[in-house]
Amino acid sequence: MKRWRSRIKQQGRRLLLAAALFGALVVAGLYAWLFADLPPVTAVELRAARPTTQILDRNGKLLYEVLDPLAGKQIDLDLSRIPQACIQATIATEDSRFFHHPGVDPLAIARAAWQNLTSRSVSSGASTLTQQLARNLLMDAGERYETSLRRKLREAYLAFQLERHYSKEQLLALYLNQTYYGNFAFGLEAAAQIFFAKPAAQLSAAECALLAGLVQYPTGYNPLIDPEAAKGRQLTVLRLMRDAGYLTAAQVEEIARQPLQYRSRLFQIAAPHFVMYVQDLLVQQLGVEALRRGGLRVYTTLDLDLQRQAEAAVRRRLAQLTCQGERACDDPAARTRRVDNAAAVVLDSATGEILTMVGSPDYFSAQIAGNVNAALVKRQPGSAIKPFTYAAALDPAWSRRAGRPPLTAASILADLPKTFTVKNADGSFAPYRPQNYDRMWHGPVSVRDALANSYNLPAVEVLERIGVETLRQLAGQAGIHTFTGRYGLALTLGGGEVRLLDLTAAYGIFDDGKAVTPRAILRIETVEPDDAQGSAAIDFQAATSGVQVIAPEAAYLITDILSDEAARAPAFGRNSVLNLPFPAAVKTGTTTDWRDNWTIGYSTQRLVGVWVGNADNAPMVGVSGVDGAGPIWHDLMRLAHLRPPGPFARPAGLVEVEICAPSGMLPSRECPRIRREWFIEGTQPTEPDNQFRRIVLDRATGLPADESTPAERRMERVYWLLPPEYHDWMLAQGIPIAPPAVRAMLAQGEIGRDGNKTGAPDVYAEGQPRAPLRLIQPDAFAAYQLHPALPAANQRLQVEGIVADGGEWAELRLMVDGAPLAVAHNTDRLSAWWPMEIGEHRFWVEGETVRGADALRSEIAIIRVSEFVKDPITFSGP
Repeated sequence: MKRWRSRIKQQGRRLLLAAALFGALVVAGLYAWLFADLPPVTAVELRAARPTTQILDRNGKLLYEVLDPLAGKQIDLDLSRIPQACIQATIATEDSRFFHHPGVDPLAIARAAWQNLTSRSVSSGASTLTQQLARNLLMDAGERYETSLRRKLREAYLAFQLERHYSKEQLLALYLNQTYYGNFAFGLEAAAQIFFAKPAAQLSAAECALLAGLVQYPTGYNPLIDPEAAKGRQLTVLRLMRDAGYLTAAQVEEIARQPLQYRSRLFQIAAPHFVMYVQDLLVQQLGVEALRRGGLRVYTTLDLDLQRQAEAAVRRRLAQLTCQGERACDDPAARTRRVDNAAAVVLDSATGEILTMVGSPDYFSAQIAGNVNAALVKRQPGSAIKPFTYAAALDPAWSRRAGRPPLTAASILADLPKTFTVKNADGSFAPYRPQNYDRMWHGPVSVRDALANSYNLPAVEVLERIGVETLRQLAGQAGIHTFTGRYGLALTLGGGEVRLLDLTAAYGIFDDGKAVTPRAILRIETVEPDDAQGSAAIDFQAATSGVQVIAPEAAYLITDILSDEAARAPAFGRNSVLNLPFPAAVKTGTTTDWRDNWTIGYSTQRLVGVWVGNADNAPMVGVSGVDGAGPIWHDLMRLAHLRPPGPFARPAGLVEVEICAPSGMLPSRECPRIRREWFIEGTQPTEPDNQFRRIVLDRATGLPADESTPAERRMERVYWLLPPEYHDWMLAQGIPIAPPAVRAMLAQGEIGRDGNKTGAPDVYAEGQPRAPLRLIQPDAFAAYQLHPALPAANQRLQVEGIVADGGEWAELRLMVDGAPLAVAHNTDRLSAWWPMEIGEHRFWVEGETVRGADALRSEIAIIRVSEFVKDPITFSGP
């Protein structure tokens, strides 16, 4: 029995020993798998020399050389030389419990796990500042961005080791000296110099908060590219500092109000805005570690010679605009124009390669915030966005999506005063009454003339026809992705925001209908310091073809309109700066209060876009797109073409048809002006003009002659039979209006094409409202204000109603809140003045065709009159 028990004990000891050995082997294996190949934590102190990175133009000319970030341009500071605000901002933003954990924060891990669990996605991380150091400085790039459990465990192990070997102060200083802040700035000292042209010791609390916010997303929060995004991030950092107890609410408000004056340090660099744009692309495509390692030869698309010519042209034209520089003028008005900034881009039409990018006239001028790249800043485009609205309306596929037949370049639009009903963000309805740049109305205009002369109301009419969402989708496919807000009909007049680079590239769809994607990098060569044999290359191939956004036929129609010098002559003159000695299409834009003006144009070889304005969004004084951006565009188009480009290629699906210009229909004997127009096959007119009608009148009665009218009393007269809403415009233009009896007989089909009393088609354009009565004024949902300084007798509203078909009715009545305002007999229209009263009011016109018939009435228009507050007027220019 004893022997049996002894044997059991021996076997137990052996099993325990085996288990212990097995466990040791497992632990050793796990350790080897997890930690054996990790570098010693003292490796963070190594400073190996790195090869430089060179950014070159397309011909190999040096634009900028990035020195070793771990030697030349990175300057280590100890905490005593770093402002307390920068330390606090970094800790509050990146690791608020930095001084209370051993490298890994269990509370942060638990909080992140709960947030990720409740959101059912990875919405929150838990990396401490020490873990970030371990990951960025001790782990290779291939492992650094893994999301595996192994990487997390290895990172935590290294963080523990770092905490054992270094004090919190040493780790914090190491973090601040190694972190990447964007724009080639590694470390706080380099960031302070690059962004604010001062040493880190002189940074203010506002500047510290901004820099601390860059660490999370240096490209997206770059203040030299997107100042608004950087400011928003700074406010987030200030809020975190308040939550961490470093600032009071009052201090947060005070610091947030402090202006941020961005400046760039003076270094040898060509095309600086483009270089900074390329470095952001490198970070996005290769990662920060690629810049940290160095050894890159980045061949870009830029043409340095053209870039320098473009920079000189921008400076020269701005000086001329404000009467400064060598050719100063004596015009005192020019010196008060308040315009000091401009941006320009030149792209290859076929490949999208960026040949030139001028972000401002002087990158190093703090006075104009010159280092902010205006080619990438979002601004309102004014009328420069209109071609995309018309493209959707002309393209059969896009029009079909909107449920409407396509327009043609000859389609007639009414450029008349009109109020549109739009929906506010709160769901209420409001009136929108656009104005033209010249404050005039041009009556019936063709699509060609409306776009070429940049008339506003027809553009809004077209957008209402196709829908705001259609324009947003088409612009998005063309490369404009900044229409992310909620927009109304003002979107076609520039109510959204765009970037100059995106807008210029988007115009590429008007060549063959395909999208053009901007391209800045041709190839990258990588050279290792210990490899004297050569380099490895990464080619950035251009897309062979873009997305087909619109039909080639619709693209050609837009191009044909934008290159039609005769069509745009009424607005721009015959010899404007937009004219070139070779085929080119162009569109200008001026925004409300003269804050931005644009000229975007293209040939078969180049896309050129120019913006002129002020970086602080201050309004210019009387500078339109053709005055400000136009001359720069003209110069760049000449400079960008070493040889004259060829004509625009016309696709096969177009037909040229002779039309009656005022009506857009086929010519008739009475049509006063005939021209030729291009149509997408199948959309050309098929009916002869019926607006210009020859009427045989009786001289004695003024009525249409009949069979009994003798020859000596007969006379012929041609009338332009426009719909009733053109009545006042025709009177203002001195255009004879057919007598009511003639219009009534025409409406009833009693007068034929020869002017005699035979059958005739309806003279009114297809799509006109068929309601028998129409209230012309006031507009539905309009809002008015009573001004206390004006006499009540002068604050009246015109009320007007018409018979839609132009025939006379036995009686018409204008009604206000159920009571008659005016009455007339045997007439086709009625107008009266109503003294305005505070409150909501209802208007309509009613009447009887013959005495004793049932009364008919128009739709009701509801308006509101209130006390005076303010009534700003906005408009978009050509």
